[in-house]
Amino acid sequence: MDTAPLKIVFYPHPALRHQSKPIKRVDADLKRIIREMFTLMYEANGIGLAANQVNLPFRLFVINLAAVPDEGEELVFLNPVLSKPKGSEEYEEGCLSLPQLYAPVLRPKQVMVQAYNLRGEEISTSLDGMLARVVQHEYDHLEGVLFTDRVKASALDEVQPALDSFTSEFDRLRQQGEIPSDEQIAQRLQQWEQKYC
Repeated sequence: MDTAPLKIVFYPHPALRHQSKPIKRVDADLKRIIREMFTLMYEANGIGLAANQVNLPFRLFVINLAAVPDEGEELVFLNPVLSKPKGSEEYEEGCLSLPQLYAPVLRPKQVMVQAYNLRGEEISTSLDGMLARVVQHEYDHLEGVLFTDRVKASALDEVQPALDSFTSEFDRLRQQGEIPSDEQIAQRLQQWEQKYC
């Protein structure tokens, strides 16, 4: 099992398109991984981070709207399910896996989330405002969907040069041997799935 420190992966890393699997067990290792995810999120000034953004195949994401340790509320969502979308609202979004790229995204204004926290307690609540948006954004990650997949065609023309630039950098790093092959990445994700899913 690969126990190297976690890193946020950048577009177009294959893990970002991986459809995550439900978690079947929580142990000390998984709790350590979640702690590490919060640390990485804070270092990148983020407010949410999904497991596949750190090259892990789990239905899990973490959120803290304050974006700062010891402030706000640290939320962990295991095996989330979204339902009952209401209304719609357009708002600019960004993503730690697409740094410095922002575009307006239309999403439901309100949504119901059911999930489990780290203590195994069920969360079942209706969300609105920024928390509803961040939960939907992170949930998309678990489905292999990026916010750029949801922007209007007109906005996509504006973000395409940045996407092309991310792809060129990814290819360059892979040629230098800094990013494993798709097959190696798939094998790693499968090993983690066998352990937890």
